[in-house]
Amino acid sequence: MLIHRLVTWLSAAVLLFGGAAVQAQDGRAPDQLIKEVSTDVLDAVRADKTIQAGDVQKVITLVDAKVMPHVNFQRMTASAVGRYWRQATPEQQKRLQDEFKVLLVRTYSGALAQVKDQTVSLKPSRPSPDPNDVVVRTEVRGKGDPIQLDYRLEKGEQGWKIYDVNVLGVWLVENYRNSFAQEIGANGIDGLIGKLAERNKGAASAPAKS
Repeated sequence: MLIHRLVTWLSAAVLLFGGAAVQAQDGRAPDQLIKEVSTDVLDAVRADKTIQAGDVQKVITLVDAKVMPHVNFQRMTASAVGRYWRQATPEQQKRLQDEFKVLLVRTYSGALAQVKDQTVSLKPSRPSPDPNDVVVRTEVRGKGDPIQLDYRLEKGEQGWKIYDVNVLGVWLVENYRNSFAQEIGANGIDGLIGKLAERNKGAASAPAKS
């Protein structure tokens, strides 16, 4: 249950803050940008009953339009696959990205259904040796214990983009890298692709929760 809760929050975190680069050229610092955009997204989710009900197709539409364009998803997937990424063919890399994306999006539906009275506050940031690669530390408060959420962002030609998320001390990429490495070690890259596809197919055929 703890791992499921962590993965749910990790995936929700990518969704909530994936839009951080939308206005990255307006001069705002990345921490302030995340705070303002995350508040806007939380308000939008609270106002959409279909997302709260776990409408996967509605979530996919939202993610494709507002999230994925602002996440360095290739870097995120490559980092999760680790050293095996360079061994993958271009077609295998594309399949890995596609299946990994579906895996996260399907998790969003459950995570977003939990959004009710949460608020996000910024925590003091630590100095970064690279001004174009920073960690933004936040805390989500609502009912229950506060949830620590940290974000790694990089600044490129298109602005700030997220490439990793940390919840309660667990980094998203590292969390998946360990399980991905085990699967690849046992069954190869195609084995991992097949495992992800099977998991996604099972989630798609599962009855929606009310």
